[in-house]
Parts: sequence; structure tokens; C-alpha cells
Amino acid sequence: MNAPLPAALLAGNHEPRFQLSTRPDHHRIVHVTIDRAALLGFLHDVRGIDVQNLEYVPFMRFELASALAKHAGEDFANAVNAIVKDRQHGGFTVGLQGLTTDADDFVRFGTAIGHLLGPGNHDAMSGTYYARFVVRHTDNSDSYLRQAYRLFTMHTDGTFVSEATDWLLMMKFAEQNAKGGESRFLHLDDWDERHRFVAHRLGTQPFLYKAPGSKNVSDKVERPLFFQNEFGLSMSFIDQFVQPRNREEAAFLNDLSTSMESSSGTTEVSLPVGDLVVLNNYFYVHGRAPFERNEALFRELMRQRGTFA
Repeated sequence: MNAPLPAALLAGNHEPRFQLSTRPDHHRIVHVTIDRAALLGFLHDVRGIDVQNLEYVPFMRFELASALAKHAGEDFANAVNAIVKDRQHGGFTVGLQGLTTDADDFVRFGTAIGHLLGPGNHDAMSGTYYARFVVRHTDNSDSYLRQAYRLFTMHTDGTFVSEATDWLLMMKFAEQNAKGGESRFLHLDDWDERHRFVAHRLGTQPFLYKAPGSKNVSDKVERPLFFQNEFGLSMSFIDQFVQPRNREEAAFLNDLSTSMESSSGTTEVSLPVGDLVVLNNYFYVHGRAPFERNEALFRELMRQRGTFA
């Protein structure tokens, strides 16, 4: 059953510049449709903002957010913040509706959406506040991120960096010859075996996280799997980078990961090119299904992560 859209999210929307609807493929994630005239107005107004300028000058990213709020309305800005912070939902999708295929427009739009929520984190993999990466038939990377034919297992972002990661944004830039590779999302409240792991003595024990070389992060961070914050029960986990101290811890982590992968609450969601998804990083874990093998496979994505203002 779909989680109902809270009245508070709808009450302020007096102008028809955006609409909220439930997605047919996920009962919690909200789809936001911005009026096409508002999108065109935003794209026109920000076309002169150079992407390098966004990379170098942080306040320009908020200028984009303000430009989008000008055209879509402050009610839109309030609504997307409310959705991501609302535990019943905690995520939304929104897109450019085919109005542009310019990658710089995609960066501008994604930056505007993210910075309506708050400042973006530094992404050490790219050296700026966002990362663009490609998934192809072959890859020699040291993580599952770009390996097309492996299951990209369920995880949260920001496990191996010291700064907080409140929200995650992923946007699809391009795709050819891609079958499979659907995004996979699990809300912690939909995980049927969650209590078994939360109640275990290792559930709240700090674990050590270390990143591989491609992440360009030398930090070693200790954090518990489960913890409480303003959003309720929250989680921090990625199987590739957590460092168990012994066989007992390894068996527990393997059991936990296997349980999330097989949970009936883990749902596949497909996004068209030009659409993005934003998730609350505290009570969602996410991953990716394997692609079907194809030597001409190509998908390009953008990732942004940040904190709430």
C-alpha cells in the first residue's frame, strides 16, 4: 500500500507549478512533476552560469537553488524538504521531462535540487561537490560502483568520511544498450528482519570503515551500524569498506547484508534519462541490480551528497 501524502506537503501548493504523486513502483517515494514552463524559465535564467563556476564558487550553487524556487515556487522548496525529512516517505524523484539533453543543464538542475536541501559535501572521488561516472561493459575499478554485471549491494553513503551525509542525489545523464541495472531501495521500516540485527549486541557497536584507493579518502572512521537521531532509527553500512575484527563480526555483517538483499521490502525503481532521485541517507539503503551483458552498454550518472541546511 502506498504511504499517503501528508496534508502538510500539499496544503501550501496554491499555484499549479508542481504536483506530487505516488510512484507505481515504490509505495513511499514521491514523484514530483514541475510545470514545464517553470522548468523552461529556470533553464533559461541559469544557462549563463558556467559549470566550472559552480565547482569553484559554493554560493553560486545556492543561486541555482534560488532560481529554481523562483520559477517552481517556495512551496516547491518547502515540499521537497518536507518529503525527504518525513520518515513515511524520505525520498522523491523529479526530472527535466525531455526539455534538454545538455549535460551542463543536468548538472545545474541537480545542483539546484540538492541545494534546496542544503550544502553539498566534497566528493573526493571527483575533487568537487559532485561526481559523474560511467558504467560500461568492462571496468577495472576497485569497488562495485562501476562494475556493471555485479550486484551493487545495499548500503548507505558517507560511511568512510567524517562529515555527515544527510541526503543523497543520483541523476541519470545518459543510457544506451542497458537492460537491468535498476536502482534498488530499502526503507529501514520495510525491512522485515530489522529487529533481529538492531537487537543484537553488535548492532550498536562501532565498526571501522576504510575506503579503497579510488575514493581518494585516507580517513579511518568508526561508527555504529544502528543509531538514533532526529529521524528515528538510522543506519550506516557498506559491505565493501567495513572492517570486521574477527569471524563473529564478519558472520554478523554477512548475515545482515544478505537479509537486506533478500528482504521483501527491497524494491527496484527505474529512472529515465534526465530524472533524479533524492533519498534520506539515514533510513534508506540503496544499491543496483546487475545489468544484462552487452558490449555496447553505457550509462552515465551524477552523484551529489550533502547535509540539511
